[in-house]
Amino acid sequence: MERVTAWLQEKNPGLDGPIDADEDLIEARLIDSMDFLEFIDLLEDLSGTPIDLQEVTIDDFRTLARVRERFLTPAG
Repeated sequence: MERVTAWLQEKNPGLDGPIDADEDLIEARLIDSMDFLEFIDLLEDLSGTPIDLQEVTIDDFRTLARVRERFLTPAG
């Protein structure tokens, strides 16, 4: 998660303080449509697994907690 939060901080240099795990990243405009594919590439790199856009919803990317659960926690 450190690389994810570092990426978000880099994309939002005016951001003060840590990002809460339950903060809505989309509503807070921490991820926008221009950066979304780069964010997916980062998650694929970190997880070592391709993300099939047919199998995910926008809610899978909405909070850090959901990103961790959906993409960065080993199944099982």
